[in-house]
Amino acid sequence: MDYENSDQLELIHQALSHQPFGNIRRDMDDTRHSTGGAEQGDLSVHGTGQSQPSEPFAHYSSSSETQIRPDTQREQRKGTPEVIFGETKETTQIISMAQSLLAATGRAIISRISPEASTAVQAAFREYTVRLREPAHAMVIYRPEYTLKKTGGHVGVISAGTSDIPRAEEAALIAEEMGCHVTCIYDVGVAGLHRLVRPLQDLLSNDVDVIIVAAGMDGALPSVVTGLVPIPVIGLPTSVGYGMGGKGLAALLSMLQTCAPGLSVVNIDNGVGAGITAALIANRVAQAREHRSS
Repeated sequence: MDYENSDQLELIHQALSHQPFGNIRRDMDDTRHSTGGAEQGDLSVHGTGQSQPSEPFAHYSSSSETQIRPDTQREQRKGTPEVIFGETKETTQIISMAQSLLAATGRAIISRISPEASTAVQAAFREYTVRLREPAHAMVIYRPEYTLKKTGGHVGVISAGTSDIPRAEEAALIAEEMGCHVTCIYDVGVAGLHRLVRPLQDLLSNDVDVIIVAAGMDGALPSVVTGLVPIPVIGLPTSVGYGMGGKGLAALLSMLQTCAPGLSVVNIDNGVGAGITAALIANRVAQAREHRSS
């Protein structure tokens, strides 16, 4: 391996190992001296001549058919959980990843899981607690002793129509799994905007920290809400629509072109991303609120 590339890998390795950057150069020099200036670039060299996984990568499963490396330390590192995207994975891969996450963290979150895979996964984890979010095609598996910590953050989730509910529910599930209280308001789109007024007033009076607005078709509702509220809004375009600009493209472009300041936008149907971003905001607000009250 190129010597410069080896340096870069060592920097990444030590950063992920939570080692202070001030020690990196000294440790790299010590490593080169002890190995006689070896240029293989292995992060750790053993008698077999193979690199062995260090602590940040210790929890992964592998076989001759599949190899997976779930990020079991993501929540510690980022405050956001690892989520298994089930739509494009084989059932055996989902089960293997869930086993690794359960062993390391006590919980496994699976999004976009098919009914067939859901049945098989539930059978594989019949001794565990399983939470289904059927509209979102999502599942959470818990070890019996797992306890979800509440943060005090409050996330509002609004859908323009009933067709947008699956992605709104996906966002709500993720925010809940990040410790937030979630209040959902559905079917209040611009075709009958009078339906929005009272629920939105109630949401604001209950000190919501951030609002997710899921909308397809013309994607107008997030801009409307953003123009009315004094808190961050996350636009979640959904793949609902007809013909030209359908499949969420018109909604996405409409949200990106908003005139209302304070609207951020995730990709089409990205309920997981919307839920994570909203929960990060709400949890930081909750921390500040707690600090101020103490």
